Amino acid sequence: MLLCYICSFSQQFTLSKCIDAVMVLGNSHLLMNRTNKLAVIASHTQESRFLYPGKRWAAADPFGEGGPSMESNCSGSKDGKYELLTAINDAIAEEVKDLMTKTDMKGQQTETLLAGSLAKALCYINKMGKDLKANQEIKSRILVIKAAEDSALQYMNFMNVIFAAQKQSILIDACVLDSDSGLLQQACDITGGIYLKVPHMPSLLQYLLWVFLPDQEQRSQLVLPPPVHVDYRAACFCHRNLIEIGYVCSVCLSIFCNFSPICSTCETAFKISLPPVMKAKKKKLKVAA
Repeated sequence: MLLCYICSFSQQFTLSKCIDAVMVLGNSHLLMNRTNKLAVIASHTQESRFLYPGKRWAAADPFGEGGPSMESNCSGSKDGKYELLTAINDAIAEEVKDLMTKTDMKGQQTETLLAGSLAKALCYINKMGKDLKANQEIKSRILVIKAAEDSALQYMNFMNVIFAAQKQSILIDACVLDSDSGLLQQACDITGGIYLKVPHMPSLLQYLLWVFLPDQEQRSQLVLPPPVHVDYRAACFCHRNLIEIGYVCSVCLSIFCNFSPICSTCETAFKISLPPVMKAKKKKLKVAA
């Protein structure tokens, strides 16, 4: 399982509470099976960063297999929690603090680099798949916890990532904390994941454990929220607006809201067939008798 969460929250539900819920979900995922893996990616306005495994960790295995032992990174647990999970939580908290401190916010920008975070997640899954032995199999899924707005500028990159995930049979789940996301609705519908807009923010952890912790096989035995109506509107390449009817380039499949004789993406000049011109019928002259 990979978790991508986006740093943009309202005053009523703070970032620290969301991070705590994400940590509990990650710890529960790791404890459900000894072979489970976890990666946490933060998607911010200027950067997509691996929170775990980060610079402190040589491998993504919390139990010390496949790389140097991480016992040296553990400072000990003060609340009876497993020491390695405590070290992971501390590392994630430090990375989030460092990311927020070094980010220079300009204006009221709330769009994040979601497409880049998803691309990093797919690359990480591909790397983990290559490290497996011949008789092993990996079943990966991505959970996006999102509170930022959609970015129409990332539409093309986002859809490329979604189709790449579909080709690799990787589920993409979405837990939306603020306004609905048409892009994530399409991602979940295409890859077979679950889209959920949390109706009650203080109950975020309960929704994460109930809906997103079970894998694909276990979900068939649970009563999950009903599927939502998917907004399949596309963003035009000229103004980045969501449109229902537009013009599509027959060469590169770029979408435009207004007609143009030359595609601005691939510079293909279209041959416009003009309507046929009706020739005027010649009137027969009557010959005088």
